[in-house]
Amino acid sequence: MQLIESMDRLPEGSAAMVTELLTTGSMRRRLQDIGLIEGTRIECLLRSPAGDPAAYLIRGAVIALRAEDSSRVRVELC
Repeated sequence: MQLIESMDRLPEGSAAMVTELLTTGSMRRRLQDIGLIEGTRIECLLRSPAGDPAAYLIRGAVIALRAEDSSRVRVELC
């Protein structure tokens, strides 16, 4: 697998696996609650015209995340 620095850099239409969460507290809990845990497969479906937020397919649900939050999720391309 190829390492991508963070989830916010995942190209539209690409899939990746979560390797690490680099946040603490309530934001970490929120990301875990929506399914972002180590080993989860995600796919970047599309980005807004301005690039932020982006829509991701996570465990069968489409979730929009701001770059500020998705930049704290490390991933590897599938």
